[in-house]
Amino acid sequence: MSRRKIPESWCHMSASACALTVMVALAVNPANGQSLPAAYAPGTARILPVVAQNGMVVSQEATATLIGVDILKRGGNAVDAAIAVGFALAVTLPRAGNIGGGGFMLVHLAKDHKDIAIDYRELAPLATTKDVFLDSNGDAVAAKSQFTGLGVGVPGTVAGLALAARYGSGNFSLAALIAPAHKLARDGIAVEADLADSLTASQPFLSRFSSTSAVYFPQGAAPKRGDTLKQPDLANTLAAIGERGPSAFYTGPVAAKIVAAVQSAGGRMTLEDLSAYAAQEREPVRGHYRGYDIVSMPPPSSGGIHVIEILNILEGFPLGQMGQGSADTIHLMAEAEKLAYADRSEYLGDPAFVKIPVRGLTSPDYAAQLRATISTDKARPSAQIKPGNPAPYESDQTTHFSVVDADGNAVSNTYTLNFNYGLGLIADGTGIMLNNELDDFAAKPGAANGYGLTGGDANAPAPAKRPLSSMSPTFVFKNGELVLVTGSPGGSHIITTVVQMIVNVLDFGMNVAAASEAVRTHHQWLPDVLQAEPGLSVDTIRALEAKGHKVVQQPAGGSAQSIHRADGILMGAADQRQRGTLAAGY
Repeated sequence: MSRRKIPESWCHMSASACALTVMVALAVNPANGQSLPAAYAPGTARILPVVAQNGMVVSQEATATLIGVDILKRGGNAVDAAIAVGFALAVTLPRAGNIGGGGFMLVHLAKDHKDIAIDYRELAPLATTKDVFLDSNGDAVAAKSQFTGLGVGVPGTVAGLALAARYGSGNFSLAALIAPAHKLARDGIAVEADLADSLTASQPFLSRFSSTSAVYFPQGAAPKRGDTLKQPDLANTLAAIGERGPSAFYTGPVAAKIVAAVQSAGGRMTLEDLSAYAAQEREPVRGHYRGYDIVSMPPPSSGGIHVIEILNILEGFPLGQMGQGSADTIHLMAEAEKLAYADRSEYLGDPAFVKIPVRGLTSPDYAAQLRATISTDKARPSAQIKPGNPAPYESDQTTHFSVVDADGNAVSNTYTLNFNYGLGLIADGTGIMLNNELDDFAAKPGAANGYGLTGGDANAPAPAKRPLSSMSPTFVFKNGELVLVTGSPGGSHIITTVVQMIVNVLDFGMNVAAASEAVRTHHQWLPDVLQAEPGLSVDTIRALEAKGHKVVQQPAGGSAQSIHRADGILMGAADQRQRGTLAAGY
């Protein structure tokens, strides 16, 4: 198999970032002499992805991406690289990367044709009550879940990444995979513009806690671009996890400091809550779309179910003939999204507490019933839409990264602190930024969370319960071969971002970079508005308004990190809606 360097003009990133990926090689298929699928050749699209043969990592932060690539080059598999990236982001992307939050990882093992869903979502402390976020009148108080220790869930990231290690190559210990993150925390990271601006904007929020100010604002001001940010307490915590495994986090001095921090902020977490935490393996949810197989995250994430539900509804419409970004396509997607988000409000929660009609919600027959209620010409008011009746029950700041190795093993991982910097509280002496993830519960039926999503009793707070999520790490396969790895942060926008990535690639034949950069729209049933990024033409907006949509332009949402695989070639795209993202391979 011959190789040649990819011209710098092909790189979908800045020249400086492109220079970091001189190791990226173009694979030429010896069977037919074709270098790339037609949609990926230079001159065929305004935007092109990064191309590699042996491995690809795409994340929201360049240093973490390059750490993952280095692990692949040294004999690690996709899981090894993902673990190293996950710990590194806790240092380099502190507003979202974390060991004080939780998330979901989807693993594909190519040799065994096996897919594993790892649930390391945060848990409510045992002292959590159903009325924990209500006032004396029974009304929801958003501040309780968003700005006090009551909103902190028992973190799952350390347990989840450690659980994933069982699917690693065996060439690296957990300590070796944590080592790059430990070095960055100990020696310091160069503050780039993205981090400098983020800390400056968040300083009033973060400065509520002296322990957080001591880390980020020791001189009273946010670090500037070019400064060095050292995190010695976080380095010590990472070193302890590397030496003793997850027990160094969930028991002992680190656990005691986490509990002290949460309780000092008004929370109810105890040492028992931490020591009892366990990540879980679950069976992914599966669906089909236009001859492709969709594999995604099961509950307590709502993401996979509703990605599949929306795709099932859309499969009955000829989107490819309507055109990407057309008013007709956007209208039909919005109508399908309304129906799915209405179902989300009624049926989704922690499967340990509620029965969820997974088969019904992901059934093509159910989708056909929903599709029949959609008018191609007129928007249906959300007030007229109620949760559907699927088949009987069977007996939001977040970050995403994707990894594929030379053997076709893959990881799609989304994890979060919820808001930017979570609660904003660093547990003193640990360097650990704590989440405010319990805001994802429905404080009471019909009450909206921080992302405007409503829910009911299925997602009510309860002891040791996992709050519902929208995180949607997803794989797409064709005839058993991996085709697409994708996912995104974005709170309630995650599901619709993933759907649009899939539709853009499969229906409209877009390369993965162009698919990622296309203008996105979003409808979540309530509130009854069609959100659109800047970039839709005036004519398209008018056509949507003529169909009855209330179109509201909002800043960009989501940050998809995706890899397309075809004929042994890996094509990666790091979403340019965020600064500092990077797709790199070799």
